[in-house]
Amino acid sequence: MKSTLIKIGAVGLTALLASHPALAAVVADAPVAEVAEAVVEAAPAVPNPGNNAWMMTATILVLLMILPGLALFYGGLTRSKNMLSTMTQIGATAALAMLVWVMWGYSLAFGDTVYEGTLGLFISGGSYFLSGTDASSTAATFTDEVISKYVFISFQMTFAAITAALILGSTAERMKFSATMMFVPLWLTIVYFPIAHMVWAGGGLLFEDGALDFAGGTVVHINAGVSGLVLAYLLGKRRGYPDEQMPPHSMTMTMVGTGLLWVGWFGFNAGSALEADGSAGLAMINTFVATAAGGLAWMVIERIAGHKGSALGFCSGVIAGLVAVTPAAGNSGPFGAILLGIVSSLICYLAVAKVKGKFGYDDSLDAFGIHGIGGIVGAIGTAVVYQAFLGGPGDGSTAMGTQLFIQFKSVVITILWAGIGTLIAGLLTKMVVGLRVTEEAEVEGLDISEHGERAYN
Repeated sequence: MKSTLIKIGAVGLTALLASHPALAAVVADAPVAEVAEAVVEAAPAVPNPGNNAWMMTATILVLLMILPGLALFYGGLTRSKNMLSTMTQIGATAALAMLVWVMWGYSLAFGDTVYEGTLGLFISGGSYFLSGTDASSTAATFTDEVISKYVFISFQMTFAAITAALILGSTAERMKFSATMMFVPLWLTIVYFPIAHMVWAGGGLLFEDGALDFAGGTVVHINAGVSGLVLAYLLGKRRGYPDEQMPPHSMTMTMVGTGLLWVGWFGFNAGSALEADGSAGLAMINTFVATAAGGLAWMVIERIAGHKGSALGFCSGVIAGLVAVTPAAGNSGPFGAILLGIVSSLICYLAVAKVKGKFGYDDSLDAFGIHGIGGIVGAIGTAVVYQAFLGGPGDGSTAMGTQLFIQFKSVVITILWAGIGTLIAGLLTKMVVGLRVTEEAEVEGLDISEHGERAYN
């Protein structure tokens, strides 16, 4: 439509020039269509206000996922003496990630300078402190449209913030606040920014391979889950775990957090289309049905296992469905999304209820069990649900077996990069400030020992 209007205007301009004797010669030998096309090519791309407005809304929805969504979700799962510290760590982590993002994170992930050779597969540069960006700068979408660059930067900033915050689900109730504040910028620099570049930036290693990750199955969920598991091992188990029962202190709060996460996830998934178009609509319906299937499937599995269908099970299944559909949101039909939600719930349930106990690691709030495992299910499953026979948007140009290999490769690289990078960041933090609170502080609770406040008085 916009191109058509420009061409109509160009035709009018051509007629006006031709009507003036002194200028008629300029256009006498040029066909009107060629002149119109030249004007179209010369016209700078202008952001569509509708797309800009949608992406600004999506950005705020992702922020809603963090505060208060994730803070309430995780906070309700902890013991009451650690709720405030958990919520404070999430808020401070998100705030710190935002500052790091605008200083050097955006540059490393999506910077304007594309490095030649091997380096360019892992990072970019040239946009430190957002240099060279102003209100008129634009960022490309997946069509010939553009959005305001500041909007794109802000949207991607919230992804970095929530990924770092998700890790805290593995370290809850025992990690020092000072350690969190040192670990986060190290981890973002070593782990998150390179993975985001590899998967989502032109010239990135996995992007060039053709890996499908619509909204962050690898970049966000596998990344956060694996990083959380490594950090949990570095920290060690909570005092009394697993012999002492540590039930959630407020499932009501966790249920409210779950609802806010589900609502915010529409910005996360549908916003990743970068336009208010059909792809965003597909991501939206998939986010509805995969999540619904995941929540119900977890409760059914609980019944089959001989337990009552629980509120905690519903919340866990909802998150498992959301995580699995993240890489497939715009790469699947609704039926494929439902399958992903069900399969993810089943496998995440086994990871949380069986595997964690067998291996004995203390993944406090199951960040690895749901985000890590659910992300793996979603990333690999995307190769299947992408196919046209399941209603996916695939055109058959890449065989399912080939796409499965590409997806598997992206999962392995993400696991290795996140695992090794987190180990480096964690050990550096441990050497400088220490990772874990004292035993006395842990017994007292981190609300008092770390912040001098109580969640409840």
